[in-house]
Amino acid sequence: MKVNSDRDISFKSIYTNKALKRGLEFAADKGAMFAATTTLILSATARPAAIWLAPHTDKENKKVACAKSISSSGAGYLLTLGITTPFAKALRKIDNNPENYLKSETIKFLKNGNDKLYQSKSYTLATQLFKLGLGLIVAMPKAILTCAGMPFIMQTLFHKSKPNKNSETNQNIAFKGKDQNKLAQGIGKILDSKCMQKFSDKYKDSNFPMHIVAATDALTTATFIHETNRSEKIEERRKKALIYNAGISTGLSIISSYILDKLTEKPTQKFIEKFRKANLNDPKLDKQIEGIKIAKPILLVGCVYYMLIPFVSTFLADIADHNPKLDIPHKKKHNSKLSN
Repeated sequence: MKVNSDRDISFKSIYTNKALKRGLEFAADKGAMFAATTTLILSATARPAAIWLAPHTDKENKKVACAKSISSSGAGYLLTLGITTPFAKALRKIDNNPENYLKSETIKFLKNGNDKLYQSKSYTLATQLFKLGLGLIVAMPKAILTCAGMPFIMQTLFHKSKPNKNSETNQNIAFKGKDQNKLAQGIGKILDSKCMQKFSDKYKDSNFPMHIVAATDALTTATFIHETNRSEKIEERRKKALIYNAGISTGLSIISSYILDKLTEKPTQKFIEKFRKANLNDPKLDKQIEGIKIAKPILLVGCVYYMLIPFVSTFLADIADHNPKLDIPHKKKHNSKLSN
């Protein structure tokens, strides 16, 4: 009996851990920022290590892949921090005082029988479209800055030739937030729209966090491939491996993450049930459970993309790099044809 009691106390301490609960609240309130922070940590540590351990791979291709990983995470973190902060504050205002920003009929519709608005799946989906969806807004500028910052990273870490003086990096980016009340009012008007209400009600039980994370990764990679192909600051002979590495990594990552997400569905639900029982009197319980659902796909994709896939994709990209049948037409070739 004593052993079982000790075991119960041990498991209960996990579910009531203050650091875990704060992390879940952060994921629920700032999904895009949670993803950017996770990415920053993994891409600066785990991903370079996985790339470097890839067997039978050109050392220079490994260096370029590592530089891309670090540049991407830095650009993504800075952009996400600047864009999501005012939106997170505005959405928190709506959470705390929905009657100040939403019509009474909107609140009634989104509640859908729940006592509190934030307990509603429809409301969760509608607001998370802003919180997680901001990652989609960041995706394209992040990829552009990643490409621009790579020569600087290569010079700093691997002492390559200095980049062009006119090249831009992702440093000293400043954002000026809008008035929070006006932003909250603007978001409130979108939530008041019938289209948004119908959409959130229709897809409230869907796996939307996973879909948004996957769409963000796909858009980021597509933009990065385009920018890499047209860049004049990245060595031409390194572009092919870099492009294939990015495409293979993202493709394998998305497929693997959906499979793992499905396999961990029941264990996650059991964890949520135990978490709920251990924190019944916590006023932020619903927010923390929302955080579990948001954090799960982000952590899954992060671990797959930054730890497992790089080992495989770097090796496959190197094979593709040495295959003449897979040559990629670059901007310089295209321009030369035009000039003729």
